[in-house]
Amino acid sequence: MCLGDLAQVVDRIDDRTVRARVGDRLVTVSLLTFDGPVAPGDWLQVHSGFALARLTEAEQREAAQIRNTSQEETR
Repeated sequence: MCLGDLAQVVDRIDDRTVRARVGDRLVTVSLLTFDGPVAPGDWLQVHSGFALARLTEAEQREAAQIRNTSQEETR
């Protein structure tokens, strides 16, 4: 199962698109499937280039911890 990527918004490109950081990469994220305001610094769950949900700092940390633990277990 894919959880998507954890992305932090860097800036807005236009009303429907943002630039976000996923790890050390900058990616373009579509907001077409997302309803609500998005601002620089917000964390998003992104899958296939589309924002699915906004995450709080705590949710992002928990998701990152789960992902890191899961990756370590598969090594």
